[in-house]
Amino acid sequence: VCWHVYGLLHRADHNYNEAIKAYKQALKIDKDNLQILRDLSWLQMQMRDLNGFLVTRNTLLNLKPNLKLNWLAFCLSKHLTGDLEGAVRVIDIYLETLDADSPEKQRDYEPSELALYKNHLLGEISPHRGYLHLMACKPLVVDMGAWMLQKAKYELRMAKWADARATYIQIFQRGLTEDYRVHAGYMCSILERPQIPKTIGTHTLVTTVVLDQKQRQKIMEVYKATLARKFGRSKAVQRVIMTLMDQDELSVALEAYCRKQLTKGVPSLASDLQSFLLLESPPPSSPNAEKTFVLATDPLDIKNHATYQAMVKIADRFITNLESCKKYDPNDTDEEPPSTILWAWYFRAGLHELAGQYNEGIALLEKCFEHTPTAVDVYELIARLYRSAGDIAKAVEYLDKGRDLDKQDRYINNLTTKYMLAAGQPETALERISLFTKHEGNPEQNLFDMQCCWYELDLADCLGRKQIFGKAIKKYTAVVQHFEDFQEDQFDFHSYCIRKVTLRAYTDVLRWEDDLWGQPYYGRAAEGLIDLYLKLHDNPGLLNEQLGNGAEPDYSNMTAAERKKAKAIARKKKKAAEKKAAELEEKQKAENNGKALANGPVDDDPDGKELLKSKVPLDEARNYSAILSKHAPGKVSTWILQFDVSMRRKKTLMALQALFKAKSIDAENPDLFTRIVEFAVTTPFVDENEIVMSVVKSELPSLLNGCSNVGDFVMRMSETCKSAVETLSLPMRTAIAAALIKTEKASPKEASELIVNGGLNGHGMTVENCAKALTVLQKMGAETGTWEKIVKEGFPLSTLFASS
Repeated sequence: VCWHVYGLLHRADHNYNEAIKAYKQALKIDKDNLQILRDLSWLQMQMRDLNGFLVTRNTLLNLKPNLKLNWLAFCLSKHLTGDLEGAVRVIDIYLETLDADSPEKQRDYEPSELALYKNHLLGEISPHRGYLHLMACKPLVVDMGAWMLQKAKYELRMAKWADARATYIQIFQRGLTEDYRVHAGYMCSILERPQIPKTIGTHTLVTTVVLDQKQRQKIMEVYKATLARKFGRSKAVQRVIMTLMDQDELSVALEAYCRKQLTKGVPSLASDLQSFLLLESPPPSSPNAEKTFVLATDPLDIKNHATYQAMVKIADRFITNLESCKKYDPNDTDEEPPSTILWAWYFRAGLHELAGQYNEGIALLEKCFEHTPTAVDVYELIARLYRSAGDIAKAVEYLDKGRDLDKQDRYINNLTTKYMLAAGQPETALERISLFTKHEGNPEQNLFDMQCCWYELDLADCLGRKQIFGKAIKKYTAVVQHFEDFQEDQFDFHSYCIRKVTLRAYTDVLRWEDDLWGQPYYGRAAEGLIDLYLKLHDNPGLLNEQLGNGAEPDYSNMTAAERKKAKAIARKKKKAAEKKAAELEEKQKAENNGKALANGPVDDDPDGKELLKSKVPLDEARNYSAILSKHAPGKVSTWILQFDVSMRRKKTLMALQALFKAKSIDAENPDLFTRIVEFAVTTPFVDENEIVMSVVKSELPSLLNGCSNVGDFVMRMSETCKSAVETLSLPMRTAIAAALIKTEKASPKEASELIVNGGLNGHGMTVENCAKALTVLQKMGAETGTWEKIVKEGFPLSTLFASS
């Protein structure tokens, strides 16, 4: 009993490893205690001790074989440890113990789920066995939609193309015509492909994989002959047919589509049509891999896209005709309602946004305001354009005006909050987001309780830019805590899901939980924490300043007069800081006095100072970097941060490994190029271990693309940049220019030409990238007037260059 209770206490504290040890100690005294065995098994599942879970569930099954849960849990343990045949046998043996008229063998939800789970296991072993079982268990199955989808997948894997097509038609008839994943499977049955590619949103096989003209024509013929006749009103069927058209046919179809959407007043038309702007991705490294499509996102690619140019012609023609005769075409019989010209202007402004033509888009939206000053969507779009053009303050002003028009709209309120945080207005942003939180209590605590990750991340970014590191780290850590709660929350489902026989969904959740630390929000929080901790590590004085320690400067290298003056300044700063801290403390006490119960828990460390005191910055950065390396290995940023941490820890080989990992993901990344140059320049002075340096010396040429030294590597990249200045992105040109100065291979004037001579005609031409390029030019001591003039002409609304 003592060991069991001890384990329960550890479990309540979420200290699961210690709880497992306590339960095992209890089992040494009472090895057949069912309650302890059950508790131990769920802890083993929580900690993913799958072999231990298998042994414990086997023991429970032997002790209590008349419980259905014990059979299913043992089956699951077999499945998760990779013994699929064993898992199927467990289900078979369990079913054999039941009478023929048992409820477990009748058509109901739980028998249906068990049959489909067994089928899932058999399908992983062999599609043929899975198919035979699927046909046999049909009388038991309640979820016929899942049954038919599984049947179609088996038929594809078994090359039963005609049967697969017939099954997909039946699925469409059940009402799944708008599911684009089903369309992807149907296309695979037409082209006789056994595997369905992973797709998202409105993408299908046609918009994911590059097909030849014969394949596209074959799909088009089948869709027109079959689906267009049976499901002609389906939006998905119409869209799939449009993706298969050649450019001339697509232009005609887009015109008809735009007419309908503009008359209805659909604000998302421009972003909707962006999915047609596809580019072939670079050739895959593997010879057997297929070429795929990627969505065009850079303004340069979008402006040169034939489909975009067709959209522009349609929009311009519509606007001209609507302004002159209130019709899309002078030959049309009926006039359009007054709102149509509004949405035509709005659509054209959206196309300007895609192409990076912000000034032109804003001019059109001003017309929209004159026409209908209460259109909230117009305020949202003009705010996006101003933000992209470099005037975030103006963007906030417009968005807040739009929010005032509809104070019940949570979306526009949240968007206003995001923009205010981006503009460095955290206090005003909190007022806006508080409109949709509980009116009593602390709104930030309420947002934390609701696990509002996007707000906490944006607020942390805002505070980090303001160098309020303590509170920024606190907000990033709050997001990390949410994910820890997500992981803890699965504990309650281990027993529940097995008892309710939702085994298919349960195994999906387990796989998702295993990848929890690779989710985008967690990655953003971890990367933010690493960045801040590295800044604090690099500037210890900054940490003292954040903690309000009033640490005095180093007087050793000062003259007597300088020392006296510096000490006087330090004393004055310390006294002011102490006074401010005392005032804040009194204010906090006054606010909390008598309100603790009404406002909920009181935060004893609102500024994160205690959090800063208790952490060693480099150790914390290393911990988060290790988590990202394990759970988000496919991101370049993961390995760049791993490199940054490793270099500060003087772990040369780990830094080298991180660079190779990043290079395998994106060899053209400008941040990676900068790190490679940094590594090659500084490594000889970092590590004097002969074995380590011999490894670095042997691997460095591979890292430098075959060059014997970093100078040649940078010069080769410089020559590439000069010969193809418009194909390289601005961040890459900036990185090469900085590398030329770092390696002393060019003068500031020569290096600056790589940035300036390309102008704003290449890729990556954003206000932020232009500002970074200007900063690099200033650091290298180059002349900046020409670049400032180019940027001001390209982004005349930007406030980032107003003082330049």
